Order: sequence, then C-alpha cells, then structure tokens
Amino acid sequence: MRLLGLGCALLAILREQRTRALEPGVATPRAGLMVEGAVRLVGGSGPHEGRVEVYHAGEWGSVCDDQWDERDAAVVCRQLGLPGRVRAWTWARFGEGAGPVWVDEGGCTGNELALSECERAPWGQHDCSHREDAGVSCDPHSEGAVRLVGGSGPHEGRVEVYHAGEWGSVCDDQWDERDAAVVCRQLGLPGTALVSRELEFGPGSGFILLDEVACGGWESALRQCGHSEWGRHDCSHLEDAGVVCKGGPETQPPALGPPVRLVEGEGWREGRVEVLVAGEWGTVCDDGWSDKDAAVVCTQLGLPGPARALGMAFFGEGSGPIHLDNVKCSGWERALGQCAHLASHEHNCRHSEDAGVVCGEHAEPARLGDHPGDAAAQLAGPLSELCGRRLANHRRKRIVGGTKSLRGGWPWQASVWVRAGPHTESRLLCGATLISSCWLLTAAHCFKRLGTGGAFYTVRVGDHHRLVRDRAERELRVERIVVHERYSPTQHVHDIALLRVSTLHTGPDGAEGSGGPVGGTCVPFSDAVRPACLPSRREHLSRRHHLCFITGWGDTGRSYARTLQEARVSVLPGRLCRLRYGGRFEGGRMVCARGSRPPTPTDTPRDASDNSRVGGQWGRQQTMQHGGGGGGEGAGDSCQGDSGGPLSCQESLRGADAPPGGGGGGGRWVVAAVTSWGHGCGERDSPGVYTRVSRYIAWIHRVTAIQSLQ
Repeated sequence: MRLLGLGCALLAILREQRTRALEPGVATPRAGLMVEGAVRLVGGSGPHEGRVEVYHAGEWGSVCDDQWDERDAAVVCRQLGLPGRVRAWTWARFGEGAGPVWVDEGGCTGNELALSECERAPWGQHDCSHREDAGVSCDPHSEGAVRLVGGSGPHEGRVEVYHAGEWGSVCDDQWDERDAAVVCRQLGLPGTALVSRELEFGPGSGFILLDEVACGGWESALRQCGHSEWGRHDCSHLEDAGVVCKGGPETQPPALGPPVRLVEGEGWREGRVEVLVAGEWGTVCDDGWSDKDAAVVCTQLGLPGPARALGMAFFGEGSGPIHLDNVKCSGWERALGQCAHLASHEHNCRHSEDAGVVCGEHAEPARLGDHPGDAAAQLAGPLSELCGRRLANHRRKRIVGGTKSLRGGWPWQASVWVRAGPHTESRLLCGATLISSCWLLTAAHCFKRLGTGGAFYTVRVGDHHRLVRDRAERELRVERIVVHERYSPTQHVHDIALLRVSTLHTGPDGAEGSGGPVGGTCVPFSDAVRPACLPSRREHLSRRHHLCFITGWGDTGRSYARTLQEARVSVLPGRLCRLRYGGRFEGGRMVCARGSRPPTPTDTPRDASDNSRVGGQWGRQQTMQHGGGGGGEGAGDSCQGDSGGPLSCQESLRGADAPPGGGGGGGRWVVAAVTSWGHGCGERDSPGVYTRVSRYIAWIHRVTAIQSLQ
C-alpha cells in the first residue's frame, strides 16, 4: 500500500508540473514540486515551444544540441503532455540559457516517456556553449486539421487547413456540398453542410494550401479527398472556400459527450477509436479497454450487435493527441463520454496502445474471391479446388514499402516462432507457407542456429496482428522438420525446408488442443486459413504475366510490424540477377525480384550468415503525396522476419476462363518461391533472392505425399 501511495504521489507531482507548464506566463513551477529529470520550455511564443531545460541537482539547466533531432523532441513533448507535430531546433533558436548545460550527446529512440530515459553523456559533462542550446516546438495541431475562421460561431466560416506547420485557405475551384460535408464531419458538426456565398467570411491573408478539392462526401477528413499538390494553385484569396454546418452546436440537443469515429478499419463497422475534443480528433488508450467499452462506442455510432474491443494499435497508430485513458464503461451508457475516464490528455500511453473496436463482428461475412460458389461448399472441396483462394476485397492501405494486408487476405501465410523458455519470451523467427493441412514450406536457413528439433519451435496460422490473438489464429506444435539434403548454408542453394505440424495447440481462448490430428487433419481450413497451391514443375515466372506479392511481419525500420504486410514485386530476368550477384545466383533454382519502383537506398546490412537477419528489413520509403491525394507506389523488398515466407504469384487465366479485356489474372495463387537471401534491404540494384519452388516439386511430393495441390 505504501508503494501505491508513493506512485500516486509521484503521478500527482508530474500532473501538477504538466498543468503548470501549460499555463501561459508561468515560466517555472513551484520549486517544491520539482522532481529530478523534469523538463520545461523557456523563451518561446507560448507554452508549446521554447528552449529545453532540465531539472537536476536542484537547478535548471539547458541541453546541448549535439545530435539533437526530432526523436529527442518527441520525447520532450510527450513528457510535457503536449500532443501534435514536433520539431527540433538547434543553435539557441529560443535564446541562450544562463545556467549549467546539463545534457549533451542525447540519443533518444523517440519511444521513451521522459528525456531522462534516453542515452546521454553523464550529467554536466559536455563540450558546448549556450549558443548550442537545444529547443523544441510541440505543435498542438495535427497534419490536415481544419478550422473555420471569420464566422459568427464555430459552425461556420472560411475553411483553413493545417499543413507543414502552417494554416492556409482552400481555393473554391470545384468546391461543393460534398467537400463541405467532409469539413463539417471532421469538425464533429452534424447536420446539413452548405457552401457559403462568395467571400461571405472574408478573404484570408496567408498561404493558399489546397486547390481542386474533390471529395466523395464519405471521407472523415479533408486530407483524404482528392486535391492538387499542397501549395500548388491558380487562385487568389478572393476565391477562398467557406462552409456553414447547419445544425451546428447552438441548435443541437444536449450532447452526451464528444463525437467518436472509427478509422483505418476494413469496413465502416470497425477501426481505431477517435474522439473529438477541442476541435481535434485524438485516440483512446487501451489501458483497461474491454468489450463493454467497445459496446458503448458501437451504441453511440448506432451500430448494433456484438462488439469486440481490440488494443495494441490493431488498426494502426494514430498521429494526433491521446484524449482518453483508463476508460471504464458499464456497458449501458449511450456515449463514451458518459463513462468514467481520466481527464483529457492525462495518460501514460503511446500510440502503440491505441484502442479499436469491431461492431457487429459477424454482420458482414467474408466473401471468397477468384471463383464463384458457396463459401462453405468450397471449404469442403478437395485441396486442388481449395488451394490458392483469397478473400475478395480490393481495399488497400499505404504503409512502409508496401501495404497493410487485409485480415485473411493471405490465408496460407504462417510464421515460425522460437518457443518461450523459463526466462525468455517466444520470438518470431521466420515466415512459412501452409501447403496442406499438416505441412508448411519455409527456408532451410531458419534452422541453422537451433537445429531441426521440433521441440524448439511452434507455428502460427491465421495470424494477422502478431501481438493480439486473432479469432482465426491457431498455434501448432512442430512434429518434424525436413531440411533439403543438399542445402548449403555457405552458398545458399537448396534453401528450402518442410515442417510437419501435429496437434492443435491453442485457439483464440488459449485452451490446449486435444492430443493429435484427427482423421489426418492437423489444421481445419476456414476463410482465413487455407493452403497455397504448388506451382507446376514447368512453371516459368514472367514479369509480364504474373502478379506477385511478398508477405510477412518484417522490420519497418523501427521495429517488427505488428500486422501482416504485403508488397507487390516484379520478377526480374535471370541475366540481371546474375549481373548483380555473379555465380552465387543459380537461375535454375533461384529467382530474384524487387519492388515495382526502385526503392530508397538504406544503410541496413543484410547478413546472410545469421538466420534471424537473412532478408533484412522492409524497404523504407518516403511516400510523397501528389495531385489527387494519392501517393507514389512504395517499393517492396523481403525483410527481416520474412525469411522463409512466400513469394505468392497469381496464375493467369487463359481462353474462356480469362476475364473480359484480356490481360490474364484472376487465377489461383501459387507459392512460387521462398524468401532466401540478398544484400541490404530495399537497396537499389540489390533485389531479394528466393528459392524457386517449381524445382522442388518432386522432393515435396516425396517427403509429404501431397499430390493434389497443383
């Protein structure tokens, strides 16, 4: 109880510091409330920016700007409870300090909760002067925020949008009620949206940031609409757009709490929960998040049926403030605002803990694609008819080097994990491909370090978010591992292996399975778990006729991706691969591929001698927004954690089976290759190298006795 009391007291002190720091004109909180490592901002135009000062040994001192960057600034803003875009400043941007220089050579990763948690030189040890004092700006506005200016109330005015740290107006070219409706929705103002009369709210005076806006009317934010490139226009401020949100706050019935919305889901019934507070959308922390809380969110949105709570940023991380934490609903409330929770902005969370919900989870059953027919009947058919079939859904989301996969979008994707020990947690080792109920295909190099004893490993199928137990997810024991007898770990040839799984180990409730395969079945198939087809022995991959993707949970540059990633790749001619890799590339047994566009070079090495590193990490991209609101295609590369995973290609349909208009496509998906090796990650002229599966069909049949997956 005493420890709990001390923790509460410390939390109260930190909250008091945060509150005082946010008060305009208050430069220094009361000395009696200072704790070691506290930070403050001094000399800025407001409480959101200034010279960084740290409290140590009873005295405030500055921070040297050596190696100071946005990651350090993000930690300072988080410690002060200031959300939004961050910027690091050097060379005493906010004036020179007068006390000691306490911190030098700071090295934050960006995920710490306080500056004192970051690596640094010992307190007071530095080679700096106050001309090098570091500063930060904690921008309170998120990218793409909107506001209404010049009206009689918050429900009307000239539209201004926030981009790259500046507010600017929107040109009225093609501006109509659909665009106005999106603005009102983003501001949480329900009712009818009207386009204002010309210059009804006066001309702006700053930047004109958007032109040619073309919303469909369903978007949740103006930045999601099509538009010209930011800042590019042919307008004057005489053409500034405005809106009137009829049924604004002065005519609305008493609110039950702040508006909520769901974003980044695969449909309108699911997504990350965001709440509108003080005109800005922010997320909810998943501390204590339960199905009762999810039910209230669904009730508020008018979505009946069972509700499921999801945490750990299941639908991706938000980028704005975190508005709510420790939400405690009874389940009967009509709105999230009626539930108990910490006050807005009082939290100890990161966006990796953003809460999500699924409303009426079974209301929209999944639909199988590629071939017509009843889903249940298809699941009961022979393997040759069942394999290589995906869910029909063409929605895509942009993410590092590729896209976030849909749940169940790659039902043959599996992963190999090193089992947890007495003092260690289980860890992701490699990708794998389900090719029958009991057999999976992967890379031989995955087992160099720990060997081929099945007791060391488990296999997961039906997984999407690797930190959240999915409904379709199963964990399986490994009964047998067969590495190709001619595998060479030094030359990387014959880099292929087979895994035989046995009993169902755990399901979504974590319960143990029952002994062993029943009737020869190890994994029951569903729309989210099914095998890939094997290619024919004469399969010839061509860039022209095959649609190919790589999939896995590879490193995004910060950490392993939480959700399954996909990236489209192009198979390259063998002569280009030999030109790059020389004699190490054996065209008959290997294939190389790279993203649709040349990837951005990185400095990350790819060590082919380390089974946990082969394949590197997902190629990092800078995705630039162009006209129409779209972005350039991200180049993909197989990455760390994806070794042994599939390169899946769709067979081309010919003749009467081909879709109208020609061009092939529409056929089954085959596991054309297994991720093996390469140099670097996503580096220009360094494509990934894969083991060609078609050369090993006879070996696969001999080991597994599978004859019906082609």
